Amino acid sequence: MSDTLLTHQQEEILALLTRNPDGLNSEGIRSGLKNPPHLRTVQRSLAELVTGRHIAAVGKGKATIYKLLTSSGVPAASTGSDAPGAEEGYESYIPLSEKGREIFSHVRRPRGARAPVGYEREFLDSYLPNETWYLGEMTRNHLHRIGDTGDLERPAGTYGRAMLNRLLIDLTWASCRLEGNTYSRLDTQNLIEFGRYPEGKDAQDAQMVLNHKAAIELLVDDAATIGFDAHTFLSLHGLLSENLMPDPDASGRLRSHPVQIGGTVFVPLAVPQTIEECFYEILRKAGDIRDPFEQAFFIMVHIPYLQPFEDVNKRVSRLGANIPLIKHNLSPLTFIDVPERAYIDAMLGVYELNRVELLRDLFVWAYERSAKEYVVIRKSLAQPEPLRLRYRRQLHELVADIVREKEPDFLPAVERYAEENIGGGDRAAFVEMVQDEIKRLHPGIIARYRLRPSEFAAWQEARKLN
Repeated sequence: MSDTLLTHQQEEILALLTRNPDGLNSEGIRSGLKNPPHLRTVQRSLAELVTGRHIAAVGKGKATIYKLLTSSGVPAASTGSDAPGAEEGYESYIPLSEKGREIFSHVRRPRGARAPVGYEREFLDSYLPNETWYLGEMTRNHLHRIGDTGDLERPAGTYGRAMLNRLLIDLTWASCRLEGNTYSRLDTQNLIEFGRYPEGKDAQDAQMVLNHKAAIELLVDDAATIGFDAHTFLSLHGLLSENLMPDPDASGRLRSHPVQIGGTVFVPLAVPQTIEECFYEILRKAGDIRDPFEQAFFIMVHIPYLQPFEDVNKRVSRLGANIPLIKHNLSPLTFIDVPERAYIDAMLGVYELNRVELLRDLFVWAYERSAKEYVVIRKSLAQPEPLRLRYRRQLHELVADIVREKEPDFLPAVERYAEENIGGGDRAAFVEMVQDEIKRLHPGIIARYRLRPSEFAAWQEARKLN
């Protein structure tokens, strides 16, 4: 495909054909232009686009139809909802603003028709917390209204802990799916809840699921202390990237060499010192933002744009976006039903244009779906067991200690712990709860206790010997 610079009219033609994947004849293209020139001028532009392999001419004579060429060099197919890959037509059901559609038209042009761009520091520097707003006031008010869980005044993470089991499955499955993971929702649920690995699935997919589970549990368990700081985000990356990085030493660390992103003309920043400066500036500005939804969206924009890690940047941004929502007991953003193509297009708008409108359209739509679903889920779920909710931290700490110490007879230790740390009326029930939890331990839930597979395996081996 040619990289020759296109005229304004040719760019307009490509945008028009993006919106009409079935193709148009020359007269249809002419009538679709803002200031229609003579038909011969249009035909000359079309001939140049065909020669440059931006579009294909299908048919002959007056029956000729012009279509965009895909990256593989074949004419684009219809994106109707009944066709394979139907999510390509997401713009028909996700409400896009006028500016969002402008970005959509740009990113759907052939890669060779988009000029290469690099990281623009000014995009970050020009953002002033609580003065610059990616989300307008009406949008923020709308999100607050639909995200209200009724727990806003309760301690940080109260709602997340009450909904943890469902949140683990929904957010893990949806976020992994956006990375091309092949696990179904049921596969994800079986692995998270029962430690069951589906047959015929790649081990990397299982690792990605378990990494998400561990990272989400960190956000919920430590809701009072996590925030927009380096420790939180490096820890998130460390958990999400475990056993998935070509270089294990890169897990939980800022990158020190250049990276590339497939499918875009954007070239990420390459200077390690500047990457570090921008990373800390992103976290500082995010922390200064007073509105939790603006914080969430800011992180979704700037972490992927900077690419501070060798890989797993978007996963970090999606879970990082949930930090303010979990801390403020707002409904989470699970990314359920978000089309992968829509997410890619929205990020391309940020990478190549430094424009957020398409991502904002997707963010609002995705949050509306998440919030509505969690209203229904909250009504359908039984209330969490009060004792488990009250002593969740103590339960997790004690189970972890029992496994690490490999004590064959752990009951006396549990009773001593209860005597020292649990209120008199709850002690017997707490001891029983710990015993039940120990009996139910399996590889799929050990991340809940911050246990590593090697620690769990050593504990199991010790139990066999005794």
